[in-house]
Amino acid sequence: MKTVRVALLGAGTVGQAWVGLLSQHQDRLAALGVRLELARVLVRDAQRSRPAIPSHLLTTDPKGFLEGVEVLVEVAGGTGRVGDLVLEALSRGLPVITANKALLAERWGELRPYAEGGQLYYEASVMAGTPVLGALQSLWGNRTQELHGIVNGTCSYLIRRMEEGAGYQKALEEARQLGYLEADPRLDVGGIDAAHKICVLGRLTADPALEWSQVLQRTRGIEHLTPEALAEARRSGQAIRLVASLYPEGGSWVAAVRPVRLPLEHPLVLLGSGRNALMYRGEPIGTLYFAGAGAGGAVTASAVMDDLYRWLSGAPGHLPIPRAVPASGLEVERLEEA
Repeated sequence: MKTVRVALLGAGTVGQAWVGLLSQHQDRLAALGVRLELARVLVRDAQRSRPAIPSHLLTTDPKGFLEGVEVLVEVAGGTGRVGDLVLEALSRGLPVITANKALLAERWGELRPYAEGGQLYYEASVMAGTPVLGALQSLWGNRTQELHGIVNGTCSYLIRRMEEGAGYQKALEEARQLGYLEADPRLDVGGIDAAHKICVLGRLTADPALEWSQVLQRTRGIEHLTPEALAEARRSGQAIRLVASLYPEGGSWVAAVRPVRLPLEHPLVLLGSGRNALMYRGEPIGTLYFAGAGAGGAVTASAVMDDLYRWLSGAPGHLPIPRAVPASGLEVERLEEA
């Protein structure tokens, strides 16, 4: 039986859910000849109650955190100290399994060589446990034409509540009480979270050099939406949704996030009711749709576990597409901004 020592960076909702999954998977791992050992867990506050994690494993000191481990699991989020530790692990030759879409989007220039080398596993970074990254990577035999997705559940909830007549501030407070909002709500309502995700998707399917700054420039949130505007759209047979898109423009690939008007019968509206939904169109395969849970501690932790199995099986991480897909001569669906 081979013992694999794991360092866990972050022990919030996802981290604790993942530790809980470990005990459930020990028999399956044993069948692979592997025993996973949680070596240490780096957190911001070691005094906070975390029933699933033995207190002696908790540390707030990054010094020595990566010593004697075979893999790093990162579910802390953030791009600063967390990003530095991820890059340190990668530079040591350690594989990294992460759910951190912000890090992937904003520090891609540093991470890209390791991703291209197969060291970086990040299925959980987009749509949580719905395995869209693995599916999209299997479509390299097609020429990507466009991507459109409803990939932020918090904004979907806020829009739904406003469609039901609640004011924006009331809906926002409800989302906060339910624990749906990021610590900084602007990441959700400003479209930043969705922008991080379309950036990750774009590098996987169309252009490995897609720049975060360009995506950010084309990002608008939902703060300006009102129940009245949503009701008016409904009367016109349309629904307003925050959509993240990747499409060709002027011979280059661009990504954008903005509220758009969609027909009520549009597949993204129907599939994205209470879930995340993604539309991929390519040649020759045509149009594909993916839908499923896009948030939640247990759901996200399941994707992290999937990536661990992927690494244990010897498969590389999620590779960006080797070179940009030609972005000229393509017809795309034009979405009306709201």
